[in-house]
Amino acid sequence: MNEIKIRNANLNDAEELLKIYSYYVINTAISFEYEPPSLDEFKSRMQKILTRYPYLTAELDNKIAGYAYAQTFIDKKAYDKSAELTIYLEPNARRHGIGKRLYAELEDKLKALGILNLYACIGWPVGGVDDEYLTKNSADFHAHLGFKLVGECYKCGYKFNRFYSMIWMEKIIGEHKT
Repeated sequence: MNEIKIRNANLNDAEELLKIYSYYVINTAISFEYEPPSLDEFKSRMQKILTRYPYLTAELDNKIAGYAYAQTFIDKKAYDKSAELTIYLEPNARRHGIGKRLYAELEDKLKALGILNLYACIGWPVGGVDDEYLTKNSADFHAHLGFKLVGECYKCGYKFNRFYSMIWMEKIIGEHKT
């Protein structure tokens, strides 16, 4: 496999990133959105995140193969040492180490910002039984990187005429000092 280049995302990347995200919105229950956002909405979301958190892309052969970012976990001051992570890869770019590289870089940047707790909100097939729209792969990926299951919201999402659950996974990356 060719070299993976991780870099900071910018608004010029929005169209390519939206293409990646749109695949998941349209074809999977990984995202609980029903329709992909417009390019303007996607850029607005990026701008909001970029004011405070890292937003990274992974390039393979000078083409964006995936992206990951951190965002506010809960919008209250007491949660400022925590962040929620999100990652999306081109479907053909999975299982090549790109996600692991994106998250490693993201984790380093978050540590430098004083973030201690990382969270991932993950769509989960009811009863843990994979279907054509959602598998346990995302949870397995996060577990492989040291995230632990901390909660499940049962049948909280409805897409493709069926209910899906959502799980929260957590990884502690710093020491909690008072």
